[in-house]
Amino acid sequence: MKEVMEGSHAVSEAVRLAKVQVMSAYPITPQTHIVEALSEYCADGRMAGKFICVESEHSAMAAVIGAASGGVRTFTATSSHGLALMHELLHWSSAARLPIVMAEVNRALGPGWNIWMDQTDSLAQRDTGWIQLYCEDGQESLDTTLQAFRLAEAVSLPVMVVLDAFFLSHTYEPVDLPDQETADRFLPPFQPRIQLNTADPFAVSQMAPPPVYMEMRHDIQKAMEGVPEAFDQVEDAFESVFGRRYGAIDAVACEDAEIILVMAGTAASTCRQVVADLRERGEKIGLVKLKMFRPFPTDLIRSVLGKAKKVAVLDRNCCFGIGGIFAQEIRAALYHSDNRPPIFSYISGMGGRDITPEILEEIYRQTKESAFPEKESVWIGLNQ
Repeated sequence: MKEVMEGSHAVSEAVRLAKVQVMSAYPITPQTHIVEALSEYCADGRMAGKFICVESEHSAMAAVIGAASGGVRTFTATSSHGLALMHELLHWSSAARLPIVMAEVNRALGPGWNIWMDQTDSLAQRDTGWIQLYCEDGQESLDTTLQAFRLAEAVSLPVMVVLDAFFLSHTYEPVDLPDQETADRFLPPFQPRIQLNTADPFAVSQMAPPPVYMEMRHDIQKAMEGVPEAFDQVEDAFESVFGRRYGAIDAVACEDAEIILVMAGTAASTCRQVVADLRERGEKIGLVKLKMFRPFPTDLIRSVLGKAKKVAVLDRNCCFGIGGIFAQEIRAALYHSDNRPPIFSYISGMGGRDITPEILEEIYRQTKESAFPEKESVWIGLNQ
């Protein structure tokens, strides 16, 4: 059934279809619409789950950690400084191997105070042990949220479903909304690996002295290494039910591309049209949309980008002192490749600024006209 809904509500509907049992969140723009809808579903009986109101994002994550430890399916959502406040507990949830799913609506960090789109908040959490999946549109937001529960429960790691503030969270689009029976065919009831039980007591997140701590961290790394295969299996199952799949990356017109643009989120939609337009003018350009950021899809990146003459990476973020984060990851991924095309790093669209076709064409022009990057990152679209 097709419905026109905003991106936030696409996530809410997926959570409802997943029959989540415990939700907890603290309101922060622009994720608020997600949890507002869920609280209404719990209040009016459309969901049988429990919505826990808390005083902060730190407490929201603490609540779902407790619930997940009790063996139930859990969900939360946040943005920006709310995610930053959760930082401590992101480590606790991943190290405890809890399959929590969280929607993270990308929003700029202050100061100055800004409620608009910026990827720095989620990327600042890249080392916390959470799987990160970035969405392009409303349909992908719904589908990825459903997939996230099955993936998290398969590998016993939490999953962050990331979507752009306002460009996606507050934009209305037609979305194919499945019925409950169809969703149930894809996502079975939760069978917890960890479940606190007074009849069979055991400790969770206890003291880990030197003889065991390193092994625990190694287990997390091994689980992350298994995510790409598990993700493919989840997508196979999803495609068999819904007829759609996304891939850890989406390569568009890359077979003969001499210059490939790489980006994540809604900017990829604009870039699809730019690629089509430039192709009509005879330009050999391609696009790679990066969906999975953690774990980083190194093998796929090498297989696609290793064929290009040049790669241009668009980051809506900045790691101060080094530059664009996606660009640095791609440089590292290609380091051991036989063919290492130069990586041109561009930063634009921070704080909600538009990524226009003109900006993407300028990125392509600068990359084409330069033999080698002159800077670690070039800022495009500055008002100066």
